[in-house]
Amino acid sequence: MGKLLLIGCGKMGGAMLDGWLTRGLAASDVIVAEPVEALRPRKPGLRTVASTPDVRETPEIVVLAVKPQTMDAALADLKRFASEGTVFLSIAAGKTLGYFASHLGATAKVVRAMPNTPAAVRQGITVATAAKGVSAAEKKRCQELLEAVGQALWVEDEALMDPVTALSGSGPAYVFLLVEVMAAAGAKLGLAPDMAMQLARATVAGSCELLRQSVEPAAQLRVNVTSPGGTTAEALKVLMADDGLQPIFDKALAAASRRSKELAG
Repeated sequence: MGKLLLIGCGKMGGAMLDGWLTRGLAASDVIVAEPVEALRPRKPGLRTVASTPDVRETPEIVVLAVKPQTMDAALADLKRFASEGTVFLSIAAGKTLGYFASHLGATAKVVRAMPNTPAAVRQGITVATAAKGVSAAEKKRCQELLEAVGQALWVEDEALMDPVTALSGSGPAYVFLLVEVMAAAGAKLGLAPDMAMQLARATVAGSCELLRQSVEPAAQLRVNVTSPGGTTAEALKVLMADDGLQPIFDKALAAASRRSKELAG
């Protein structure tokens, strides 16, 4: 393959870089552009630069891992690669294919992706959508890059990226909140706060690992731990009531999806 140019090496960019190198991508095939010296990775064979004007060769793929608010500045120098057939893979929230077309040109090859933070431990999931000019082979290459930090799925309709953002992009925060509220509820029942938090963290983490390894659907795993007339069943009467978790999550995800659409402009 040709050179891969990574723009931004913060938490997500750094996680992706580590995943690529672990999967066998040669460090000499990667250039990292990162203005913050402390964030520039120091790995044998890896070339780093402070800014993209220092890159003279045309990369095969540019991975855009900068914050959305700095994207305009990052793209100013990168338009020169668009006419050379470079594929742009963006993981910036809210930046649409139309946005990139307006900055890089209508024929620019762009893939818009939404990863989530478990990518830091290579257990993330990313959903991507591609501009019309991106070939099947180019999508496959982007898929390989995204799978270095977890699973990768595709949607044809870009409008679905808003509910994707609401569900999986923001989703880790909901799980962390679940740990918080479980621990708080345990403390209200008399457990020491530290013990309640330890129990909640271990329970959620262990359950997530069980879910990851199991071939059974989540609903069946829930049934497996619920004895008729037992303590779990009693709690689920509350959580699965008409005013329980489902309507709360319906409202929460609708709000997040709406905000995602607003941020995209």
